[in-house]
Amino acid sequence: MNTDIGTTAGDERLRRWRMVLGGEAAEATGCTLGGRDAAMDGALAALYGSGGGRGARGGERSAGLGASAPSVARWLGDIRTYFPSSVVQVMQRDAIDRLGLSTLLLEPEMLEAVEADVHLVGTLLSLNRAMPETTKETARMVVRKVVEDLERRLADRTRATLTGALDRSARVSRPRHRDIDWERTVRANLKNYLPEYRTVVPERLIGHGRAAQSVKREVVLCIDQSGSMAASVVYASVFGAVLASMRSIATRLVVFDTAVVDLTDQLDDPVDVLFGTQLGGGTDINRALAYCQSQITRPADTVVVLISDLYEGGIRDEMLKRVAAMKASGVQFVALLALSDEGAPAYDREHATALAALGAPAFACTPDLFPEVMAAAIEKRPLPVPQG
Repeated sequence: MNTDIGTTAGDERLRRWRMVLGGEAAEATGCTLGGRDAAMDGALAALYGSGGGRGARGGERSAGLGASAPSVARWLGDIRTYFPSSVVQVMQRDAIDRLGLSTLLLEPEMLEAVEADVHLVGTLLSLNRAMPETTKETARMVVRKVVEDLERRLADRTRATLTGALDRSARVSRPRHRDIDWERTVRANLKNYLPEYRTVVPERLIGHGRAAQSVKREVVLCIDQSGSMAASVVYASVFGAVLASMRSIATRLVVFDTAVVDLTDQLDDPVDVLFGTQLGGGTDINRALAYCQSQITRPADTVVVLISDLYEGGIRDEMLKRVAAMKASGVQFVALLALSDEGAPAYDREHATALAALGAPAFACTPDLFPEVMAAAIEKRPLPVPQG
C-alpha cells in the first residue's frame, strides 16, 4: 500500500498510530497526512469526530456530515472507495446510530449509495411505515439484493442437510428389495461376516420408505418482530423460503409482537415476507404460541421454532404451559434467542432457564448452524447447542 509519509518501518508505525488516534491525540505522533491518507482520515473524522480517539463514543463530533443528504451521499461514496466492504458496513451502522441518519435512508439517492447488508435491511424494515412511495421500490431492490445473496450462501447446504435428515428419519427395517440401503445394511451386519464364504449375512435390512415426495415434516417458524430481532427476522424469512421450497416439508411462518400475523402465503418470496413485518412494538409470546399450536395437525411430525429474546409481555406461566403441552404431544420445540451472526444477544434469562427445565434449551444460533439444528430436530436427537 502506498503511503504519504515515508517508507521506513518506524515511519509506517507512526503513520498507523496517526490514523488510529485521529484528532488532537494524533498531534503527538508528529506525522502529517496527505493525499489518500488525509482523505481516509477525513472520512473517519466526519463520523467519529476528534474527541477521545476513534473508538470513543460520545466524544466531540465533527460537523462534516451534519444533516445534509448530499454530504452524506458523498461520504458514503468516499468510505466505499477507501475501505473494504466489511468496514464500510460497520461505519454505516455507526453513522445510523451516532448521527441519526435513518431518515435520510428514505431518499432513493441515499439508498443507491449505501453498502447493502442484513443490518441495513433491518433498518429499512423499521422505517417501512414511514417510507414514501418514491423510495419503496428502491428499498425493495436493496432488500432483494441482500436476500438473494443470503439464499445463494445458505440454500443448497440447508436443502442437502435436511434432505439427509428426512431420509434417515424415514428409514425402515423391512424395506422392499429396491429400497434397501446396501451400504448401511452391510455396515450394520459386519458382525455377521462369514470368512469361509467371504460374505456378510444381512440379518437386519436398512432402507427407506417410498413416500419420498410426500410431506414428512411440518415446520412452524414463530418469529419475534420486536426491534431487537431485526437481523433474526431477515435470516428467518430467507430460511422460511428455503424450507417452503422443499416438497417434503410443509412450512408455516408466523411473526408477532403483541399481535400475530401469518405470512405463510407469501413464503414464495422472502422479500414480500420481510415487507409484511413491522419491526418494533411489544411482545406477546404466549399469544403467538397459542396460534401456532392451533395450526398443528400432526404433533409427532412437527417442529416448532420460536425465535425470540424471550422478553415476554404476555402471560408467562401460560407460555410455559403451552410449550410443555406441545412437547408432551410429540412436537419438537426449538427456542432460538437469535438467528444471526451478531454474537450473544440480550435475553430474558429466567424464561430461558424455565424452557431448559422443560427440555427446550434456548440458545443463540448462527445461520451456518441452523441447518444442523433443524436436522437434529427432524431426527429427534439432541440439538447441537453451542458451548459458552
